[in-house]
Amino acid sequence: MRTLTKFVPRAGFAKCAVKAIRVPFFHASLHENKNDFGEIAPYPSAGSHNTQVAMSTRRNRPLITILNLALLALLECCLSSGAATFDVRDYGAHGDGRTLDSVAIQKAINACAKAGGGSIRLGPGTYLSGPLFLRGNHTTLHLDAGAVLQGTVEFTNYRDSKGKIAGLINATRLTDVSITGAGVIDGAGAPWWPAIREAKKTGAPEPRQRPKMVNFKDCHGVTVRDVTLQNAPSFHLMPVDCDDVLIDHVTIKAPADSPNTDAIDPSACRNVRILNCLLDVGDDNVAVKAGHAVPGRAFCCQDILVSNCVCLHGHGISIGSETSGGVSNFRVVRCTFSGTVSGIRIKTTREKGGRVENILYSDLAMKDVKRPIDIACYYPKVPKDDPARPVTSTTPAYNGIRIESLIGDSPEGAGLIVGLPESPIRGVTLLNVHLKAVTGLLVQNAEDVNLTDVKIQVEQGESVIIKNAKVR
Repeated sequence: MRTLTKFVPRAGFAKCAVKAIRVPFFHASLHENKNDFGEIAPYPSAGSHNTQVAMSTRRNRPLITILNLALLALLECCLSSGAATFDVRDYGAHGDGRTLDSVAIQKAINACAKAGGGSIRLGPGTYLSGPLFLRGNHTTLHLDAGAVLQGTVEFTNYRDSKGKIAGLINATRLTDVSITGAGVIDGAGAPWWPAIREAKKTGAPEPRQRPKMVNFKDCHGVTVRDVTLQNAPSFHLMPVDCDDVLIDHVTIKAPADSPNTDAIDPSACRNVRILNCLLDVGDDNVAVKAGHAVPGRAFCCQDILVSNCVCLHGHGISIGSETSGGVSNFRVVRCTFSGTVSGIRIKTTREKGGRVENILYSDLAMKDVKRPIDIACYYPKVPKDDPARPVTSTTPAYNGIRIESLIGDSPEGAGLIVGLPESPIRGVTLLNVHLKAVTGLLVQNAEDVNLTDVKIQVEQGESVIIKNAKVR
């Protein structure tokens, strides 16, 4: 039996503990008998003791389906009626785009937390704000269509009570916390970017630390749905040390030349789903970061799915460059890329490497992508000559990478799969990969590389360039 879990907000109910409601979903197809895992199973054989029970169940399935729907409707009614709403205008917010509304919005957030949860509502209008801090469990920050949460352009405003840099929205150690609605969160990053561009040109350090726009730290049950995030000073959306994260139908955009404006960067997270998103930014479209070990886990990043997403400008869907904590069970399926620098990307260095295992890329389409496949144990560039070095605890180790059903074209090369001389990439499978590019795919310092139905049409050179690698 499958179950649906949803939290009931405490506000509007008695001061009792919040419990999860689990709703059974019976398999009610008229033509199939499925087991608890959704697999089609045979009906009991004729004459068996269970045959009459099975026949009766099939006859009553339409009734079961109706009961399921009624139960779901009742559940949704209870959920919506139980959540208190805290309109920020009731706490003094103006929403005129000129008045700083941080204090008023924070008052609404604090009232919601004191009530035990609910929804903080931003109606249509432009709300100028500095950093905001979500305080309570079972809390939703909801932006109506026409609502814009606009970050202030004053650099000095981005400090918390201890004087540290804080993002526009911050949540720490919360359960069941959400950002929803058809509104916009704008980080007002443009004033921050020119000095960063200049620093990158000269190799100088950044003149000031930039805030990351939306931050979830050590939270369980995070949802970001339907909103538009744009123009962050640096990263847009960063869950760190979080479990059970859903990012669905979110649009994230920033100019193609905006520095380090990653769209979504799950760091040391597990059980993450990034679905149906449009990502058009100046750096990584997605970057899974594993910068530290997590006690009790072999991999600090695990069970992460990116599905049905569109990547435009940006550096692709990436792992790294921090991988010392380990990454496992990462899947990218049914995504499209247009004009990105890289498509599939795994990057790290000898100083911050770790285990990257059980990685799947499937059903991907790429158009005008400079490096469709960009997998290397180096960052930012692969050196021409590099002798082997002693293996250490931070030596990158990639194993079990599968790329299947990929079609695309590149104005440059098909890409690369490059390990270290002392730590080859192992267990790579390319299946049904069709690419058009100027130059071919470099495979170097790799073992057990399997190519099946791989067609790379190139304008010059070999379609697959093999250096110190075992390819079949």
